[in-house]
Amino acid sequence: MTLLLKLVLAPALVVASTLAGRRWGARLTGVLVGLPVVAGPILLITTLDHGTAFGAAAASSALLGLTSLALFAVVFGRCSRRTGWVGALAASWAACLVADVALARLTLPAGIAFVVALATFWGASRVMPPDAPGPPPSTVPPPWWDLPARAATTAALVLAVTTASGALGPAMTGVLAPFPIASSVVAAFALAQRGSAETVRLLRGLLAGLTGFAVFCLLVALLVERLGVAAAFSVALAASLAVQAVVPLAGRLAAGAAGRRARY
Repeated sequence: MTLLLKLVLAPALVVASTLAGRRWGARLTGVLVGLPVVAGPILLITTLDHGTAFGAAAASSALLGLTSLALFAVVFGRCSRRTGWVGALAASWAACLVADVALARLTLPAGIAFVVALATFWGASRVMPPDAPGPPPSTVPPPWWDLPARAATTAALVLAVTTASGALGPAMTGVLAPFPIASSVVAAFALAQRGSAETVRLLRGLLAGLTGFAVFCLLVALLVERLGVAAAFSVALAASLAVQAVVPLAGRLAAGAAGRRARY
């Protein structure tokens, strides 16, 4: 059962996010990938494999791992205007891994880690490259292997992290759970196929969506030992989806208010 989850759940979510982005734009893809589309399955699988205490500790550490994910978005976004996708991916992964190794040494209560994560998202959104007009997105259809390649890459990375989780322990497993697996796949394809401007919009969407991701991790950390796996993950997912629906709306309202102030 857990092997099936590793091979199917996260890849299916990445493919769904990609299709939604093609239909409604890169920013929505980023917001959807900001959901725990990979970390959620990783935390679920490791909790099923190693118990609720392990899962609670891993979810708490995952909140710190989200700060590395925000760093990934900033580095990839800035490099996207200077390098190709290989250079941007190498630089952003290196930054993320260095941060993860350092953060795995910290032990913070879930509530404090949640506040740290939210502060990091705010800071990252301020240092992201600004949106800039770019060439219109390519109308050439992606190659036939595009979606299978995204799914296979995601499955391989999820399989690697979850297989190593027992040896890594809950802290490192949790910090690595938000490692930019789905984000790397969609950002690299966006940069290669649609250019830097579209990639930055996608990464801004990702940062906007990380609040819901953090809510998911916080609730799993606080509830999984009390309520059990099914109830805790269900509550966490419902809350994450609710936040994910509200945060983009709040952003649009704030942007509209700023525009009205600028006119007057």
